[in-house]
Amino acid sequence: MRVAIPNGAGHIAPSLSCVDILVALYYQCLSYNPKNTLWEERDRLIFSKAHGAYALYAILVDLGIIPKEEWDNFYIEGKSKLCGCAERRLEYGLESGCGSLGHGLPLAVGIAFGAQLQKKSYYTFCIVGDGELEEGTNWEALQFGVKHDVKNLIVIIDKNRLGAMDFLTNIMDRDEEDLAKKLSGFGLSPVICPGHDVVKLADCIKTAKVSSGDVPRVILVKTIKGFGLKCMENVPKFHFRIPNEEDLKKGKTYDSEF
Repeated sequence: MRVAIPNGAGHIAPSLSCVDILVALYYQCLSYNPKNTLWEERDRLIFSKAHGAYALYAILVDLGIIPKEEWDNFYIEGKSKLCGCAERRLEYGLESGCGSLGHGLPLAVGIAFGAQLQKKSYYTFCIVGDGELEEGTNWEALQFGVKHDVKNLIVIIDKNRLGAMDFLTNIMDRDEEDLAKKLSGFGLSPVICPGHDVVKLADCIKTAKVSSGDVPRVILVKTIKGFGLKCMENVPKFHFRIPNEEDLKKGKTYDSEF
């Protein structure tokens, strides 16, 4: 918030829904070396819901991977390399560019399958939004992952129930359990996890890494879009809209600064 609002950057709400997922991953679960972002045995994170990249940037700055001045000038043309949607910069710990939503999961399946063929031990994680799962390429990718036993892939779905314009039950889903049913129909066994409890999130992710089975692991994380800001929580219009002073006066539901 300290950077996004003064710099004129929208997409705050989708960033807030996934920040706790990223905290659990980077501080407790990923096999990752912040001092060497090119370490060959690192776990890969494909951040498919690239509209929520602000949360990812903030954590990579905190870990000393992205220079602080890049974050301070984020979204200001000519002053920072950090864009509104994440672009691939391995030196900054950004494994992929996913500005065109719906393509990160197919990319993650390919990376995981390639690692499996090479008998590599690292995992590939993919954070995907439930809204972008309306695109068919994701289901083709999951079908491939199940068919070819891509068991080194862990898919984490940010299930905030909202797309860019409205609630998903007003667009494509019949009910809020529709996504879990579809995943099960593809031969997957989604695990449900609360989205804003870092301890429980870390436990779910660690369990997924050691679970047996021959198909990708899927964690359905129940989140709140705009979590932490009362003016934004579960409000569709705040997908990209920047809150004004009057909006912010409604307060927040967390104690620390983001």
